[in-house]
Amino acid sequence: MAKTKEKKRLKKKLLHKYRLVILNEDTFEERVSFKLNRLNVFILFGFSAIALIALTTVLIAYTPLREYIPGYSSTKLQKQATELIEDTDSLKRKLDINEQYYASIRMVLTGDVKDVDFNRDSILETLPTETGEVTIPVSREDSILRAQVDREDRYNVFQAASPTASIALFPPVKGNITQGYDRDEKHYAIDVVVPKDSPIKAVADGTVIFAEWTAETGYVMIVEHGNNMISVYKHNASLNKSQGDLVKAGEVIATAGNTGELTTGPHLHFELWSAGYPVDPTNYIDFE
Repeated sequence: MAKTKEKKRLKKKLLHKYRLVILNEDTFEERVSFKLNRLNVFILFGFSAIALIALTTVLIAYTPLREYIPGYSSTKLQKQATELIEDTDSLKRKLDINEQYYASIRMVLTGDVKDVDFNRDSILETLPTETGEVTIPVSREDSILRAQVDREDRYNVFQAASPTASIALFPPVKGNITQGYDRDEKHYAIDVVVPKDSPIKAVADGTVIFAEWTAETGYVMIVEHGNNMISVYKHNASLNKSQGDLVKAGEVIATAGNTGELTTGPHLHFELWSAGYPVDPTNYIDFE
């Protein structure tokens, strides 16, 4: 009985009607009036809350407004961020390669190659990669073959005999060689005696990447050719080309001289580099 009375009392409270009246404050004239009960008010507020939650969900899920919510990122933004990270990593890798390339050019210029490890590793192979290191067991036969190939082709400036190997080198000067290429003495060039102001010619088509004065070797010119090859001309009396100029094989690029501290008379100090490592020019050019 008590429970039944309690239910009837609750039902009466929920269904008991009230009148909401809006009056004019000055004249107390009735403007608007509503008949309400508590159940209507609960239902009204309930539906309003549900509608507000649904509207907020729709705005967040299907409109660009969600991107202004702190901590929220759309799939498009995540994709753009990933692409930017990949581009940044690629640019950093290219920058590292260029820095090592310029370091090699600097060593060619100064002749400071005593710390270079003469092997077949390229600049790319010395850079860290994104993948982890993988250890692959090497057989004895494989090691022997690698060593044999490395000995045969270590300082080969040309490609293997094939239709694609079409480069030929032009003698920069003609004269007597007073000091030859000597790895043990770290003389990675040849010195050719020539009369002062003799024309010095480019050994192949290429681009001048350095043409300046240095204290030790005087007027120096460095030309970059195809097939990762670089030719270096030191102790010149004058330079006929500037950095960035294009040259043709056999074109006069400088005149022989005796400039710089490390010289004993008019001659050409000529170096030939392949893939970042020096090679003996007399293997490919006849100077006499």
